[in-house]
Amino acid sequence: MKLFLATDHAAFEQKEEVKEFLKDLGHEVVDLGTSSSERANYPEFAIKLAKSVVHANELGILLCGSGIGVSMAANRFKGIRAALCRSTEEAKLSRQHNDANVLCLGGRISSMDEIKEMITVWLKTDFEGGRHSERIALFNDIGEDV
Repeated sequence: MKLFLATDHAAFEQKEEVKEFLKDLGHEVVDLGTSSSERANYPEFAIKLAKSVVHANELGILLCGSGIGVSMAANRFKGIRAALCRSTEEAKLSRQHNDANVLCLGGRISSMDEIKEMITVWLKTDFEGGRHSERIALFNDIGEDV
């Protein structure tokens, strides 16, 4: 699977470890930055990832210190369903019920083991459809076009 990955400086080290983790699982990883731990603005990377996810119709993973900022920025775009997750149960439900196409994680909030567990569950979980499809349709056209 092709996955887009991006972060700001606050979770740069985690992004680098996530990138290797995903490659070890056999995924093609497109690293959209940042490329160092020097100060960077998370909206730039969230915007880049959101546009890539929509245009390629693939999944993405965003990190920042808390995960909050990147989720807020990414969700401004039509077709993006970015889910800020703090547990494997939230990661699972974000796919099952919300068909999340972007997983947002906090590098300063979750341990590396927790991050890997959430990613693993998120990637293995399918969207249930059914009644959830109706709900998603209610907001799919809200937001800025990419």
